[in-house]
Amino acid sequence: MRILVTGGAGYIGSHTTALLRSRGDFVVVFDSLELGYRQAIGDTPLVVGNTRDGALVKQVIGDHKLEAVIHFAAYKAAGESMTNPAKYFDNNVQGSLQLMEAACQAGVRQFVFSSTASVYGTPSTLPVRETDELRPENPYGESKLLVERMLKWFGTCHGLRSVILRYFNAAGAALDGENGEDPRYVQNLIPVVMKVATGRAPTLRVFGTDYPTPDGTGIRDYIHVLDLAEAHARALDFLAAGRASDVFNIGTGQGASVREVLDRSRRISGVDIAADFVARRPGDPAAVYADNRKAREVLGWLPRYGIEDIIQSAWQWHHRHPDGFVSAK
Repeated sequence: MRILVTGGAGYIGSHTTALLRSRGDFVVVFDSLELGYRQAIGDTPLVVGNTRDGALVKQVIGDHKLEAVIHFAAYKAAGESMTNPAKYFDNNVQGSLQLMEAACQAGVRQFVFSSTASVYGTPSTLPVRETDELRPENPYGESKLLVERMLKWFGTCHGLRSVILRYFNAAGAALDGENGEDPRYVQNLIPVVMKVATGRAPTLRVFGTDYPTPDGTGIRDYIHVLDLAEAHARALDFLAAGRASDVFNIGTGQGASVREVLDRSRRISGVDIAADFVARRPGDPAAVYADNRKAREVLGWLPRYGIEDIIQSAWQWHHRHPDGFVSAK
């Protein structure tokens, strides 16, 4: 296929770009490079721009005769979205709207959207199913849900078929240690643990040790970035086969606690990672993990990597590149 990947120079986008190219797809990356890096995509064609520039998007699609869009470009810090919601609605929602409109005008009818489990908010039952109530608890989650709703109407009105992938906690890195998450902007547990292990942060703050879980700390579903990339490739194949729009959870279906992640990281890195155990944060659920049966049965997707693989690959990347691509040699 001939594919436009927005945000393709970012963390998940660059791993997906590498996978698509390895299987013979033609990819053009569209990225502002605000949070992405040219080094992450090698010699993949790159257009530097913002998805809110619909005219540029339309031109790029036409110039390269692109058939499909995978849309990663978005801000993703839930905490920041609570202090600056306008930034998230402007970029994530308005940018997606301009992208969808330009894609439809250029004749694209296949669209894969990078969504999030944050659209569910605090789950009332586990594991989380695609049919569960959608009640985001921050502007970031709300911005993703608004795009999901827009995609439904673009499908009805313009015939834009889409796959929405709601993924859980993305983590890990390329197995060769040469591509991973930028440590300067991370907020999620595993890369923050790695920042402490590499001396780029003084200590890990563990929020809550009295949850109703086996070891008292929160449990989350960590999904390897390579498994996420595979899910996007499967979603493209699903649309190329003429299938109707659909939504899928992308997670392992299993959870790992904060203590488990910390203990495994200490063992794998050989570093006695400092940790401070503090009170819970308001609104943090005790446990969140996915029901991934639909993705397995419909897309034929199956996660190949577990928490050990995730931490091992993350350590390899962060140990070699403690400042990300800025320190790449």
